[in-house]
Amino acid sequence: MAPKYHPTPLSGGDRKAQKKELAGARAMTTVFARQAEEFRAKGEALIRKADKLTCESWNERMWADGEPIDPSPTIDQAINGGYPWLELECSRCKTPNDIDLAALQRPSTTFVYDLAGKLRCWKCHRAGKRPAATLLQLAARTRYDDGRRE
Repeated sequence: MAPKYHPTPLSGGDRKAQKKELAGARAMTTVFARQAEEFRAKGEALIRKADKLTCESWNERMWADGEPIDPSPTIDQAINGGYPWLELECSRCKTPNDIDLAALQRPSTTFVYDLAGKLRCWKCHRAGKRPAATLLQLAARTRYDDGRRE
């Protein structure tokens, strides 16, 4: 976009006033841009905090009630809130497993609750069974941080 053209006034006093107004307008754009960045950063921090509290609330309800609770946070909210791992176990063989939510090939707006019916145990799948997974909780890190898998 071409810069806006401001015709130069003929009198000296008007030229000085226009120059002063243009300098003030340019300074205000810098101030407004800085304020917008500050408010955006504060807003993103508040959204991250809200997502974290949503995940913690869902974890507490899961622990108290022992079954998948709807409404649950979305995959995007869980990752943004600092809970990128989903702990689950097979409902048949009770094998624990951790799922990296960022690696799932699902839309980020999918609710964690909806994953219960879609995730399957690999051991039971090889045996020809297809039991649904039991969701346990969202976690900040995997239970197997040392690289060991059971």
